Amino acid sequence: MFSKQISLSFALIGLLLAGCSSTEKAAEPKAEAPATEASNSTAHVPGGTCDSTVLAALVGKQASVAMVEQAKRQSGAEMARVLRPHDPMTMDYNSRRLNIDVDDTGTIKQFTCG
Repeated sequence: MFSKQISLSFALIGLLLAGCSSTEKAAEPKAEAPATEASNSTAHVPGGTCDSTVLAALVGKQASVAMVEQAKRQSGAEMARVLRPHDPMTMDYNSRRLNIDVDDTGTIKQFTCG
């Protein structure tokens, strides 16, 4: 009886560990084309690295879906999030994420990457 309980325990542990395993292969890094200076400020930055310095002209405008997409495209970010006062947020740094800080009325106060 005791050996049956041990066997069932090991089977359960094996099933739990199997659920944590991954079957996906890691993506191989792709070679990026050499960076060239763009004459248009709306050009996408290769590799998805965010550059919030190009967004100074958008500060003071109302945040909308179209404005967020425009800012994301201009900065070269892969993703964006709008942060209102007192909103909870993760503190992890992501160089591909654009943070859009707005006030209570939805007016854009600043752009940061991370």
